[in-house]
Amino acid sequence: MVSIAGSKKLKRQMAPQFWGINRKTKRFVVTVRPGAHKKALSIPTAVFLRDTLKMVESLREAKTAIYSGRVKVDGVVRKSLHHGIGLMDVVELQDVSDIYRLVPTSGKILKPVKINESDKSKKIVRVTSKTSIKGGKTQLGFHDGRSLISDTEVNVGDSCLIQIPEVKILEVLKLEKDSQVLVTQGVNAGSVGKIENIEEGTFILPRRILLSLEERTIEIPSDFVTVIGKGEPVIQIK
Repeated sequence: MVSIAGSKKLKRQMAPQFWGINRKTKRFVVTVRPGAHKKALSIPTAVFLRDTLKMVESLREAKTAIYSGRVKVDGVVRKSLHHGIGLMDVVELQDVSDIYRLVPTSGKILKPVKINESDKSKKIVRVTSKTSIKGGKTQLGFHDGRSLISDTEVNVGDSCLIQIPEVKILEVLKLEKDSQVLVTQGVNAGSVGKIENIEEGTFILPRRILLSLEERTIEIPSDFVTVIGKGEPVIQIK
């Protein structure tokens, strides 16, 4: 059997702050294996259950819950302690009524928020790549590692409201003036603002967004925002 790449553990002192772990108990903690989300922008399933939600008290209890198929991420049962749960992912736990979506909140890159039952089959994904493939078709790549062959008119930087786990595009959310966006990284993570202007990138600088946040305006790289709607967010994020 071929082994999966990547280490199974990480020194606690090196773990991202948003994991919410205690750094002074043991030396190592379960880490994220290579997968859908970037390692620095996701939480391993075992840590999510034990330290973020505090649903279990030990790694052994987390293993029991995960290996028995009690954890669903985006409607799919995940049986790996190291599966990375990231931005906009929907998490369901067997025999638990609460459903969670991971979003940035109050400066934290990821935090679980409770959502309604009606919202668990919807998810916003940011388009990160657009490639022409054989047959004149277009393949879209999303921030959560998914890819989809589609004729939908969409550009890199736009967002798509998709149905999960089927990955069916329900609506395209354009990155354009007056769109509502969620800041996903940096000190303003979790803030929701309106796009005032878009500055195209140069050889040196990336594309930048002039964003209105309540009583102030900031300039931020376009990769740090995700479109969530025009007037109001199309899904529950708070």
